[in-house]
This record gives sequence, structure tokens and C-alpha cells, in this order.
Amino acid sequence: MICDSHIHFIPQEISENTSFYKGIWSDKVRLFEFLDVNKINKALLVYPATDAHVKLGWQKLCELYNFFLAALVEENPKIIGFGIVDLSSNISAQVKHLREEGFKGISIPSSQDGAFILDKLKPLFEAAEKHKLAIFVHPQTINPIGFERVKDPLLMPVLEYSFDSSMFLGALMMEGILEKFNVNFIFSSLGGVVPFLKDRFDRVYMMLRSRDMVKDLGKPPSEILKKVYVDTSGSSLANIKLAIDLFGEDKILWGSDYPVNANIPENLNILQDLDINTKNKILKENFISLFK
Repeated sequence: MICDSHIHFIPQEISENTSFYKGIWSDKVRLFEFLDVNKINKALLVYPATDAHVKLGWQKLCELYNFFLAALVEENPKIIGFGIVDLSSNISAQVKHLREEGFKGISIPSSQDGAFILDKLKPLFEAAEKHKLAIFVHPQTINPIGFERVKDPLLMPVLEYSFDSSMFLGALMMEGILEKFNVNFIFSSLGGVVPFLKDRFDRVYMMLRSRDMVKDLGKPPSEILKKVYVDTSGSSLANIKLAIDLFGEDKILWGSDYPVNANIPENLNILQDLDINTKNKILKENFISLFK
């Protein structure tokens, strides 16, 4: 059994209003074939933060995406859907509706309009906690951190997406949101660069605390970050091991990031060097426990 915690599908009605997410991103037949050929039993479908809202507006985008996603989930029981929310409208009512429609969570970008909008997101976190929905954080693909300085087709997805997610995760920690809200946060791509900085987070935090230059978090950053789930998104075994060291083996979810990463046999093969218990947790058990 394999559970995929990161796949995408953009309905044609939305795809045609984006600058990038066209072709395979809207091909339902190829998505279903991908799941069948690779023997994926369950798959979490999340929104990749497109620019469709520029033409459609947030309200129309959310209505369209959630409508078509609900239909897709009904058509293919392998798929678990995470809906999207218009932050300018009644957030509580929207989240309640998503729950009633059978969605298991909410997709959000790591930033919006070049800013980290924690104040706007707190009502969403409250509603997600109330209705027991998880939150998937996808890197912002439109104007991520650093984009105003460097506009490059390779550096943006490799570095700027990663730093956008990392900064947002750090902000959730520093604002006490990970401790305050009983919400399962899932971060794409191992949470960006955070796993590489475990020791530095703790070391610098203790140094700054000794000089009273940072607020008391109550525990080392590495302990707080263990509350977060992360998906692998095609990462190497070396990077997955770093994520295990930080978040713990119970918080790692295997994810393909389809259609970005479609070579599943190769990606699964890198897990062979893990012990069987850890491998099974990453491939299915953590996912099953999370969504019960």
C-alpha cells in the first residue's frame, strides 16, 4: 500500500486562467492512470497557488476549484481533497462548508502578495481547529520571497519557493501558532530548508535568550517544530534523513508532487535503505494515522 500526500489537478476552467498550470495539470485521465499504474491507494490533492485569482477573483476561484474537486473526489475514491478559502469573505462559514462537503483539509500558500499574512490566517486556523481539518502549506509560486530582487526561471522554484515555505514555518513557530492551535499542519517539500538548520535554530535561540534578545518560546525550536508534518516531494534520502532527525519519523509523509515528479519507481527506490518500520511509516502508516 502506498499513500501519496502531494498531488495536483487544476480544472480546465481554472487552468485556462493561469500562466503556467496547463496541459498535464488539467488531464484527469493521466492523473487517474498515474495513481493506478503506481499502485497508489490514497492520494492527497492540494492546490499549488496559481495566479488564476488575478483574472477570476478569489471568490470565483474558490467556488470553481472546490466544486470541481468535490466532483473529482466523488469520481475517484483514491483521492482526498483539500479545498481553498477566500480570506476576504466569511472564513468560518467557508470552512464549515468544506467539512460538510467531505473535504479533509485546506490548502494555503506560504505567503500572499509578497507578505506573510498571519493575522488574516488566524481565523482560518481557528475554524480548521473547530472543524478538525488539516492545513497543507504549499510554497507560494506567485511572487515568493526574493522575487522582487531576482527573477530567474530556475532560482525561483529551487530557492525562492523553499525560502518562502521556510520563513512561513518559522513565523508560525515564533508567533506561537504551532503551540496554540490544535491543527495538523502539513508542509510541502520537507518544510523547505528548515531541516538543514535544526542545530543552528537551537544554538542561536539559546544564545539570544541568554542576552534576552528573543522571546521565551518555552522550549527549543527543534521541539516545537516536531508538531509539523512534512511531505517528501521527491527529495533525496539524505534530505529525508535530515527531516526525520528534526520532525521525527512519525511526521514524514511520502509525496510525489505529481505532475512535477512522475518517476515513482525511482523515487520509491531511494527509501530501500531505511529500516522497514520507518519506510512503512513514511509510505502509508503516518498518512493513515493522520486521516484515520
